[in-house]
Amino acid sequence: MTDVKLRDWIGRKEEIRDRVYPTPARALALTFDYRDFTTRAGDPLPELWYWLYFLPLVASGEIGSDGHPKRGGFLPPITLERRMWASGRLTFHQDLFIGEEIGKTSEILKVSEKEGKTSRMVFVTVKHSIHSARGVAVEEEQDIVYLPMPKAFAPAAPNPVPDDPQWKEAYAVDPVLLFRFSALTFNSHRIHYDLKYATEVEKYPGLVVHGPLQAMLLLESAKRNNPGRKPASYRFRAMRPLFDFDQVSLCGRPKLDGDHELYTANGDGNIAMQATISWR
Repeated sequence: MTDVKLRDWIGRKEEIRDRVYPTPARALALTFDYRDFTTRAGDPLPELWYWLYFLPLVASGEIGSDGHPKRGGFLPPITLERRMWASGRLTFHQDLFIGEEIGKTSEILKVSEKEGKTSRMVFVTVKHSIHSARGVAVEEEQDIVYLPMPKAFAPAAPNPVPDDPQWKEAYAVDPVLLFRFSALTFNSHRIHYDLKYATEVEKYPGLVVHGPLQAMLLLESAKRNNPGRKPASYRFRAMRPLFDFDQVSLCGRPKLDGDHELYTANGDGNIAMQATISWR
């Protein structure tokens, strides 16, 4: 696909409506082992949990071999075989509440080709505006990267977590957690639950921990360790894959400006996802 054809997708928009039904939020709370979490009408929905809504409702006959919807819907039909959520930037304006009707307006802001160290890459940036009858609640930019299928797994260079975290929490990941999160987000990408596909086709050494799951876990960890504070903005970037067999840690440390740097780390102490949170 040429740059000209890729640019044809810039400016495309999509509008989706949904309602903050209690069952998905309750199911995620139990997946996170939040046993006292309540989902009464009017209860606030935790930040990022709107990812449980506006799901990609695609018929089985429209699913590709990787488990993703086939190419060429709202997103451009890029032919590179692998795709993943690379990074995101969010601004939180107000809460969403259990029971209310919500909408999402999406627009493709940017499509660009780059030559990486080993292969061609295509990046797609999508802007989402999440709103209710009370106005805009969240603004989000999402970067999706498309890559060719590798011949073998190539680990990223060492990138250790800073040795002075304010907190470091162990978090157990396993195939059951990955399956439940895939089900809740209607994400059928096979790298998260199909070990044979993940290892033999996409050449990973194990099942891959979702990027959105890591982003959620880090934000939840930051809130636990800063009780009473509410996020104003949040940025995250995937640095290396995290797998179901890894010993995962959720880490955070303060910055001089009052923000916090956050990291997921594997058992070797290398950063899998890096994030920054600022507070209201």
